[in-house]
Formats: sequence, structure tokens, C-alpha cells
Amino acid sequence: MVDFSTVESLIKSHIEDAVVNVTDLTGTQDHLGIMIISDAFMGKMLIQQHQMIMDILKEKLGTNEIHAVQLKTMTKEKAKAQGLL
Repeated sequence: MVDFSTVESLIKSHIEDAVVNVTDLTGTQDHLGIMIISDAFMGKMLIQQHQMIMDILKEKLGTNEIHAVQLKTMTKEKAKAQGLL
């Protein structure tokens, strides 16, 4: 179990312009849905975007605080087009 604000802060400490939303997918607070909006993803393939986030979260994943994550990543332009910003 991990504090969602800790996950948000961790991501923001590595990606300064990130807009982060963390949700609990199962009610156990160790299966997380994480949406990250950032221009740091511009020009990167989806797998590269997810690798960036997984590299940031690897410490938390290694301690079993987080069991699983479902990532959604996008640029600010795409988020605006979808009405998320």
C-alpha cells in the first residue's frame, strides 16, 4: 500500500510539468491507475513514455508498495484535445 500523493510527488520530481492523477483500481491501494500528462512525452513512442514512468516507479515497485500499475500517458496537446486540460 502506498500513499497516492507520494506517487504523484515522485513523478513530478522527475517530470516538472507533469499533471498526475492516481487512482485505486482494486480497493487495495497497491494496484494503481496512473494518468500522466506532460510535454516530456512529445515525440516519444508509447512504450518509451511508459518506460520513463516505470523507471521512476521502480523503487516503489521493488518494495511491494505497488503491485501493479495501469499507465495512461499523453502530451498536453492531446489532453487538451480530449478535454482533460
